[in-house]
Amino acid sequence: VQLQASGGGLVQAGGSLRLSCAASGRIFSLSNLAWFRQAPGKEREFVVAFRVGDSNTYWADSVKGRFTISRDMAKNTVHLQMDSLKPEDTAVYYCAVKNNRPISSAIRSAGTWDYWGQGTQVTVSS
Repeated sequence: VQLQASGGGLVQAGGSLRLSCAASGRIFSLSNLAWFRQAPGKEREFVVAFRVGDSNTYWADSVKGRFTISRDMAKNTVHLQMDSLKPEDTAVYYCAVKNNRPISSAIRSAGTWDYWGQGTQVTVSS
C-alpha cells in the first residue's frame, strides 16, 4: 500500500492550496480516509476524515468552513482544497487510510489509521 501526498507549497496568508492523496497497491478504496497535519514540535493533529457508508464528513473546528474535500474514485485520489489559509495552518500534511470502517469516536485519533503517506509541507506566510 502506498499513499502519495502532493500539492504542498509556500503561500501567503489568505491564499489557497490544493493537496492530493493518490493511493496504489493493495488498498480497496479511499472510502475511509483522513488528513492530519503536524507542525514542528507539536503532535499530529486531525484535520478531516470520512468513512464508508457515512454521509458525514468530520472536520476539525480549526479548518471547518475553509477547507473542503473531494474524491475521484476512478483515479483513487482525494483532494483537500484549502482556502483562506492562515499562518497557523503551516504544517506537514499527511493522508491516511484504513481498510476497515473506523468507529466514529476514534476517527480523530492518528492511531486509528493503518496506512500513511509521506506528507507534504504547507507553509503559510503572514
